[in-house]
Amino acid sequence: MKRVIVAPCPNCSSDTEYIYQTESIPYFPDILISSAVCDCGFKSVDVQIMGDSDPVRYTLSVESAEDLSVKIIRSTGGSIEIPEFGILVEPGPICEGFITNVEGVLYRFENTIEGILTWAEDEQRENAENLLATIRKARSGEIPFTLIVQDDCGNSGIVSDKAVKSDYIPYEHED
Repeated sequence: MKRVIVAPCPNCSSDTEYIYQTESIPYFPDILISSAVCDCGFKSVDVQIMGDSDPVRYTLSVESAEDLSVKIIRSTGGSIEIPEFGILVEPGPICEGFITNVEGVLYRFENTIEGILTWAEDEQRENAENLLATIRKARSGEIPFTLIVQDDCGNSGIVSDKAVKSDYIPYEHED
């Protein structure tokens, strides 16, 4: 189902088309994709899962450039981890769901680290630069790594025969 609603842009108040479309993805509940683009530059895209499943954990060993094209689905409640790089991204209050591939996940990490480099100093800057170099090597298929996607609502996943589905393991946080 696709529905288009014209409403004011939150940035400039011009009439903007907001598109809402439901899609079916194998092994997952239906999703709702909402998007809007305005001539002023405002852009909004979100993916929402229309139901819940059992908690889930997917693990993928990324060992070749071909593995970079594996589809990743992250709901607003999903976490992504690359243990070899010390990266763990957990959902927060303004977390967005997305559908991408492994390369796209790495690209998102690159963009975040590049933002950190605009203000980081000394040891933080050095650590960020080292992590950025590692992620770029991984994105070019030069180094293997493990990608873990977890979701306590079961709405995230890795779509590949290589992905191992297992029981959800809650992350422990230090106080």
